[in-house]
Amino acid sequence: MNIGELVLDGFRVDPDRVSAAFEHELARLVRERGVPLAADGAVSVDALSGLPPLPAGLSARRLGQELARAVHAGLSGRGQVTP
Repeated sequence: MNIGELVLDGFRVDPDRVSAAFEHELARLVRERGVPLAADGAVSVDALSGLPPLPAGLSARRLGQELARAVHAGLSGRGQVTP
């Protein structure tokens, strides 16, 4: 899985720590639950929208985890996918 860019507006956290937590949590979710949208083979997604909002006061680690869960939910068929 390759995530090209994540854009976070309104958060005051270390982006490197967010990125590390995001990558770790998303890898765990994909390993344990797979990626339902890619069940028939590789899929390329330009954008996910309609995902739940995240509270601005989260720590970098928690923000990365919650963001990964939201992205995985989008790749699991919740949210709107732009191929």
